[in-house]
Amino acid sequence: MSYPLPPMPRRIESHFLPGPTGRLEALLEEPDDRSPRLAVVLCHPHPRFGGTMHNKVVYRLARGLRASGAVVLRFNFRGVGASHGEYGEMAGEVEDARAALGWLRERYPELPFALAGFSFGARAISELGCSIAGAQFLLAAGFSTRLGSTAYLETCTVPKVFIQSTHDQFAPREEFERAYAGMAEPKRVVWIEAADHFFAGALEQVESAAAEAVSR
Repeated sequence: MSYPLPPMPRRIESHFLPGPTGRLEALLEEPDDRSPRLAVVLCHPHPRFGGTMHNKVVYRLARGLRASGAVVLRFNFRGVGASHGEYGEMAGEVEDARAALGWLRERYPELPFALAGFSFGARAISELGCSIAGAQFLLAAGFSTRLGSTAYLETCTVPKVFIQSTHDQFAPREEFERAYAGMAEPKRVVWIEAADHFFAGALEQVESAAAEAVSR
């Protein structure tokens, strides 16, 4: 099912959040046409390869989530943009995401929460989401099979939605499907015909898939 996603003005706020190594630069976006029904932390791709919260896939994920009624908090990991600290070898970035989630839940204590991320950010949110209780779902776009073992997902019963490119150089389809087969239910994968890991030529489909994840 496709979801029409017209351009939407944004209710957006800039924040500096308290993080494990100092402040974290963040943007908070609420839906304009309704009260939020879900709170989502959204994480960006690899800090050492130019990943920021302004990445175009992250931006499209935020739009899709917001279109379905989510309030979205995206932030820069430690050492990126105006965030303090230095690259934390994934473990540090997982703790950054934990801090961002704590801030968001304090801001919206009445809302259920979910976690979303692209590439490196998808790995960070899945590691965090599988280690805590209460996430409605994990939305992992461009989940890389080349960032270490995925064994932790074999026992993770949090609902998982993967959005994968059919031509992802960091998660070739056959390789991803082998890993996916061993992951615990509930799970779902959305394959998007795209030229590469960054969903070239298919960003609208990524946005729609994110919207559908919330609507389901």
